[in-house]
Amino acid sequence: LFTTMALKSATRIQRAATARSGAILAALPAARVSARPIGSMRMTVTSPLFQQSTFAPTAIRKAAAGRALSVKVAAVNGSGLKVDLRGKKAFIAGVADDQGFGWAIAKALAEAGAEISLGVWVPALNIFKTSFEKGKFDESRKLSDGSLMTFSHIYPMDAVFDTMADVPEEVATNKRYAGNKNWTVAEVAECVARDSGSIDILIHSLANGPEVIKPLLETSRKGYLAALSASSYSLISMVQRFGPIMNEGGAVISLTYNASNRIIPGYGGGMSSAKAALESDTRVLAYEAGRKYKVRVNTISAGPLGSRAARAIGFIDDMIRYSYENSPIQKELAAIEVGNVAAFLVSPLSSAVTGHVMFVDNGLNVMGIAPDSKTLERPQ
Repeated sequence: LFTTMALKSATRIQRAATARSGAILAALPAARVSARPIGSMRMTVTSPLFQQSTFAPTAIRKAAAGRALSVKVAAVNGSGLKVDLRGKKAFIAGVADDQGFGWAIAKALAEAGAEISLGVWVPALNIFKTSFEKGKFDESRKLSDGSLMTFSHIYPMDAVFDTMADVPEEVATNKRYAGNKNWTVAEVAECVARDSGSIDILIHSLANGPEVIKPLLETSRKGYLAALSASSYSLISMVQRFGPIMNEGGAVISLTYNASNRIIPGYGGGMSSAKAALESDTRVLAYEAGRKYKVRVNTISAGPLGSRAARAIGFIDDMIRYSYENSPIQKELAAIEVGNVAAFLVSPLSSAVTGHVMFVDNGLNVMGIAPDSKTLERPQ
């Protein structure tokens, strides 16, 4: 469509146009740009300002006055938006085996390059260490590059107790705690500070309700308060003790469940209340820890997973089937899907996200009715 002179002029300015195109386009608020990548990108610019520009030769300006100007420039594509946590240090509380969300989060952070330390419930520590050392976790430790996930430190931890002064005699002398020391929240934080100096990522993967199989109407005060202590106050305690050793820009993640705001019959013993408290605390801690320590606080509401811990509820298989049949995305939830979201939430990619409940449940939380309900069946 152009004259021979215009085409030759366009060729002469191609290199200069490539170098200066960003500046020119920035100065063209009325410009209309279209592009289609086909090995190289054809960029069409129509603008009165470009027609008047002294950068464009006279012939090009005259041609542009009546028609669009087409200039071929090389396509510019990124190498991929990646979660990069190299140089970051993470502490994850609540890993006791290689089946749950805590392990999956550890693996996702390891894939992203983070250095990881664990806090393992004291009665489960010996079994965990033995299984780890004997290679029973080797298959699930494999990373995408063929290497095995490693941990800088593995600490005994019981997040129900803030300091040793809070530990009752029957626990302190319990044989399952024998041979371990420095396992309260405050003591573990001190050990992490001694060994790592500071951390960037704090993961709370803790929950326990001794009366979880009881309906709320049958839950005792002791059982109810125990559920809140282990499952929600423990987050507050951890942020209190670990916040001072977290680097500015760090992130805290916990795990919740939709029983916090929906009725899930069978999820009892005060656990639904504990999850509701956890989500409320997440919002308040996002403000308080954000102002005090310059860190972000979020929680992930995960769908049902058949982990060893979840099987204590007694109906996890039913919940997995229900989720599969009634979620917008009809598939079983994989633990690593939660791990990947956690890696995003602790990374710079989510630097403006805090105080948020992130659902990772194949969309089950948005459903108002169960499509597989028999009450929806039409009579024959």
